[in-house]
Amino acid sequence: MYTTNMASEREAPVPSPHVGKKKKKPAARYWDEDPKGEKNDNKTENNDVESGKKLSNKRKREADLHHASKGKKIFLSGKDDPFPGPAPIPKNRIEKFKRKGETMPKTRKKNHKLKRLMAQSKDLSTMSQNQAARFDLLLPEDEGFLEGDEGEDTCTISQEDIAEAVDISSSAKYFNLKLSQFGPYRLDYSRTGRHLLLGGKRGHIACMDWQSKQLMCEINVLESINDVKWLHSESMYAVAQKKWLYIYDSNGIELHCIRKFNDVLRMQFLPYHFLLATASATSFLQYLDVSVGKEVAAFCTKTGRLDVMCQNPHNAIIHLGHPNGTVTLWSPNQKEALVKMLCHQGGVRSVSVDKTGTYMVTSGMDKKLKVFDIRTFKPLKSYFLPAGASCLSLSQRGLLSAATGDVVQVYRDVWRTPVTKPYMAHRARGSVWGLHFCPFEDVLGVGHGDGFTSMLVPGAGEPNFDGLDANPYRSAKQRQEWEVKALLEKIQPELITLNPNKLGEVDRATFAQRHKDRVETLGFDPLAKEKFVPRFKKKGRSSSGAVEKRKKQVAHEDQRELIKESVEVKMRTEKEHKKNKASVVSGHKSALDRFRK
Repeated sequence: MYTTNMASEREAPVPSPHVGKKKKKPAARYWDEDPKGEKNDNKTENNDVESGKKLSNKRKREADLHHASKGKKIFLSGKDDPFPGPAPIPKNRIEKFKRKGETMPKTRKKNHKLKRLMAQSKDLSTMSQNQAARFDLLLPEDEGFLEGDEGEDTCTISQEDIAEAVDISSSAKYFNLKLSQFGPYRLDYSRTGRHLLLGGKRGHIACMDWQSKQLMCEINVLESINDVKWLHSESMYAVAQKKWLYIYDSNGIELHCIRKFNDVLRMQFLPYHFLLATASATSFLQYLDVSVGKEVAAFCTKTGRLDVMCQNPHNAIIHLGHPNGTVTLWSPNQKEALVKMLCHQGGVRSVSVDKTGTYMVTSGMDKKLKVFDIRTFKPLKSYFLPAGASCLSLSQRGLLSAATGDVVQVYRDVWRTPVTKPYMAHRARGSVWGLHFCPFEDVLGVGHGDGFTSMLVPGAGEPNFDGLDANPYRSAKQRQEWEVKALLEKIQPELITLNPNKLGEVDRATFAQRHKDRVETLGFDPLAKEKFVPRFKKKGRSSSGAVEKRKKQVAHEDQRELIKESVEVKMRTEKEHKKNKASVVSGHKSALDRFRK
């Protein structure tokens, strides 16, 4: 039985459940009896109060603005700001973005306009530094590295253990593709790190979105493949086949067959120049502009078969390794090598350059792994590998992967400290034919005789990407817009130099050049001395012989100062030489020195 208790009219009213809150007054209704006079009086009073409040607020605002103009603080909320002024920026972050040579040069003349312009440029420079330091704080992602337990070596940790320890999305990045029929495989990742391109030695080509495992196309060209390379976007790629160079789209449709580029063994794509550089078995280095489809340059290196090639991402210089142990640096502007370096006693097997363009790592037939500083072209470190390294690859964070047979070893900080053991190691299912780190991911792609392996390498990829340059999450529309902007901003091949900072320097005219321009504008040389014309003398003293004698005397006067200086320098050096000789002689004691007083 359910019972309900109804409150009678005599019972006390139930108290409101809203404790501590005043009940809102209900809105006035038209049936409420309210005298009109009272209503109007209340209205006028309320209007007067509101107008008074408005006036006081207006005066207060004016007073605040007046104080602000005098440099006094304004507290709009009525409370003191606990953190007044702009947020402080750490000094180490400002130093990171500080420009070199920021001291203002002192001008001798009082040029007020120039001083004002220089002060404005200094203020703008300081503001840009602070903004860059503030935006750097918005990059929260940090690279991580593999850390073992106490006494545990990280190179003994297997890929299966790492995949079990990480989250599901990261563990899905470790996988194997068994493709034993058409191997061994060479590979390439797109600039965004989203797409993978595989090329088997026996003609198999496959491109895919490796993160979602979605296959874009898969074809067999029915002839051997030497190398594969993505072009400016994931919609086109180049394949170096047995005879010629072919261009395909992402659907596997053949777009071009370039017969000028024959017997190509290795390829590198320069993204900011839209240039495809190829090295052939006939010792030719060729450049193809993919935006217009024309050959830019072709050089015969005269060094034999070119099967070792890499690029410097900093200045777009091509590095070639040769069987005689040398590494040569090339640009499309010069027919001869810019630099020739003797790196190994045997042939060079692989070359790799870091993204800053500072260090180059090479491996050779002498079983040595060497690290060079490209700024000085001198070796920094040298390591001995028992079996040598056939393939090398450097990650965005400076990790080095080296393949020896079917074993892939990853090293850390090879150019800073001497390395005694690898950071990570993994045994592939076949002999390794290609290595490549995936951009913006802690992943190393390994192409071997049994297919492809995607390894997890913590700390390999750059955690913060530039969304305007290479955005891994861009849509098709964003990719189209980026492609148009990249074509408009394409750098011409004539600007490829060893030192790209030279292009930003001011070409200051020399004194000789300025003097030459001045002579051309004036029509005469203002610094030239007037030709000496002897004064005519009487009584036979202005004969031709006497005039020539006076001319010679004046001509010798100009040389007298130079002769005096040279004689003084000669005398000084002779005196110093005698002193040194005397000190050397005095240093040798003889038996008769004891009789000298």
